[in-house]
Amino acid sequence: MNSWYHAVSAARKWGGEPELYLPIEEFIDSSKKILGDVRHRSIYHHTEGVFLCERVFGKTLTIPKGPPGSKQTRTTRVPVRLIAERHIIEDLGWLPSPADYIKGMPVEGWMSGAKRKEVPLSTLLLNQPGAAE
Repeated sequence: MNSWYHAVSAARKWGGEPELYLPIEEFIDSSKKILGDVRHRSIYHHTEGVFLCERVFGKTLTIPKGPPGSKQTRTTRVPVRLIAERHIIEDLGWLPSPADYIKGMPVEGWMSGAKRKEVPLSTLLLNQPGAAE
């Protein structure tokens, strides 16, 4: 689902305008910049992604109550955790952990640091963009 539609869904549930929720929804889906298929969800669509949203956006989102455009002073606070969990459940139907994504992943030799690629410093320095030619 597109981030905007997640924001619309959240606004229907907790009130306010979708634009208030959009930064959280876009953050969760920002992994599409890294990987353009459904595997992008392995980056933030899990329990740790939910807690990362709290660290980035705070524990709660303050939502104005009342009709749009009114000058009321009442607000309600919605836990960011609930907003992020809802997004993931709307996409996947459940809330996985990072372990659920990696349990079938093969362990490669480079993951343990066993295969270190040694590159001479001179090679790195000479191959910099804009280096003297």
